[in-house]
This record gives sequence, structure tokens and C-alpha cells, in this order.
Amino acid sequence: MKLKILNVLTVGLVTLVVLAPGIIVFNLIWERHLELVKTQNFSCEVTKINQGYEPLSLQPQSINTLQSLADKKLSQHSFFVQLQILAEQYKIATILQWLVLATPICIGFGIIGYDRYLVYRAAVLKAQVEMLERLWQQSIEQ
Repeated sequence: MKLKILNVLTVGLVTLVVLAPGIIVFNLIWERHLELVKTQNFSCEVTKINQGYEPLSLQPQSINTLQSLADKKLSQHSFFVQLQILAEQYKIATILQWLVLATPICIGFGIIGYDRYLVYRAAVLKAQVEMLERLWQQSIEQ
């Protein structure tokens, strides 16, 4: 039973190792594509924001200029807040992707390491038993 599990884990681990570079390259390309799409969307939003406001020199009243400056600052602030939120989401998504990729590998290495440890302990126990049997035989002969 252990041998079958070990074979399945070995095949899975080798398959993951073989496919990992392709998965990583696809992941990088997909992330760049998503960044490009987000950048294009934000550039469209920025042009909409800039088109929504008239130049300050054309506004005759100072109250209107102060109001438009406040609106621009608020819209720029929300734009930067949106950028920060997207950057944090990107970092979290990257961490989760690596976690999903690393978890099965770590579990596989843990199982293989524990199996090797059990083999080592059995060999040590066998050596100790053989030594005790030799000592016992020597004590009987004397």
C-alpha cells in the first residue's frame, strides 16, 4: 500500500516538475496581459476625468476654480486609492498562486522524507537487534 502511494506521489511530483515551467510562463504572460488591460482601462478613466473638467483659465469666478480644484484632488485621490487597492490585490493573488503551487510539493517531500525516516529507523532497530543477539550468543557461550 505504501509503495502504491509513494509511486502515485512520485508520478505526481515529476509531472508537476515537468509542467511547472510552462505553468509559470503562462502565469507571467497572463499577469502581464491583465496589467495591460488594467492600464488601458485606467488610461481611459484618466482621459474621461480630464475631459470632464474645463481649464481653470476659462472659469471666471474664483469660487468655481476652488471647487474644481477640490474635485480634481478628490478624483485623483480616488484614482490613486484604486491603484493601491489593485496593487495589494495583485500581491495577494501572487502569494496565493505560489502557495497553491508550493503546498503539494511540500506535502510530497514531507511524505517521502517521513517514509525515508521510517526506513532509516527500521535499519537502526535491525542493527541494534542483531548486536543484542550477538551479545546474547556470546554470553551463552561463556
